[in-house]
Amino acid sequence: MSKKQTFEEELAEAKSTIPTIEGFTLVTCVAAQVRASYRKTDQKQLSIILQFPDNYPEQPVVIELTSKTLSDKLLNGMMKLCDDEIKKYIGKSQVLPVMRFVREFMINNPLCVCNDEIATVKKDLLNDEDKIKLKQDTSQIIMKIVQERYNMNLKITVPDLYPSQQVQIEAAESNFPDILKVFFVGQAVEIARKCVQPPGKPNTKGPPFKPRPSLLEVCSFLIKDCVKRYPLESCAVCTERVLLEDPEGVTKDPRKRVERVYCGHLYHHGCLAKYMKTPPFKDGKFCPTCGKQIFHDKWKVSAELAEARWAHKQARQRELAEVTDFLS
Repeated sequence: MSKKQTFEEELAEAKSTIPTIEGFTLVTCVAAQVRASYRKTDQKQLSIILQFPDNYPEQPVVIELTSKTLSDKLLNGMMKLCDDEIKKYIGKSQVLPVMRFVREFMINNPLCVCNDEIATVKKDLLNDEDKIKLKQDTSQIIMKIVQERYNMNLKITVPDLYPSQQVQIEAAESNFPDILKVFFVGQAVEIARKCVQPPGKPNTKGPPFKPRPSLLEVCSFLIKDCVKRYPLESCAVCTERVLLEDPEGVTKDPRKRVERVYCGHLYHHGCLAKYMKTPPFKDGKFCPTCGKQIFHDKWKVSAELAEARWAHKQARQRELAEVTDFLS
């Protein structure tokens, strides 16, 4: 059988088989080029272009991958893997092995859809003491973020329909105070939700809402704005570090309990309690760090009531002082 006849048979097999492989659409299948598109989801789709050298199949087919959704860096890595894989088929049919290899890669590497975001997290957000592990089999990113003696273990799951679906966040383990752990995760979930769900009141003047990737936004908040920030935060009243050097110290010294106010700044519980109960009270109390009005569930009284309570406390102290002077 001639080399030309063998090649024509390979093209005929490819023409009949590629459309039957789940996710594939055959675009072109001629001697000059075989072109097919693969689609797993809206975001996980690409085109595969195969061109044949003069002495094919003794030389490997030339592979090109293009995509409107996947990053160039990822595609370049995939093409290198394809080139390495196709060396196993020198002298044999190569078209179908390439198609099947690409499909298996897309199925077995679900995190490919956020490859650029993961690269940015590694480059811009993580330090040498931090750890990150990708689990392709479960489509999860496992991280341990460290700042001084404080740490948080995070498990972020990327859904199959990402980015139209939000990432799922779980704080597996952490030695931050509970009040901060709850805030970290709760706010991260809300950030992820806003990435994929339109606001309740649409902005009629702006462009229509379009879901956007949530992984990088969530990681930036959890790493930069939470774990890396708060161990270095100073109390806005006494200016000492809010979180003790020893994470276990808070349980030993209740006076060092942490409070977080609406503007995001931290206080020692005792410092904030004293500040909120000390004049002036006009128009409310304001954060000494940023100047924004302080809101906190534990201190909801009006300025008038706070003033009245302060006056009553001062009157009681004067009465006690008078009694002490009389008895002495």
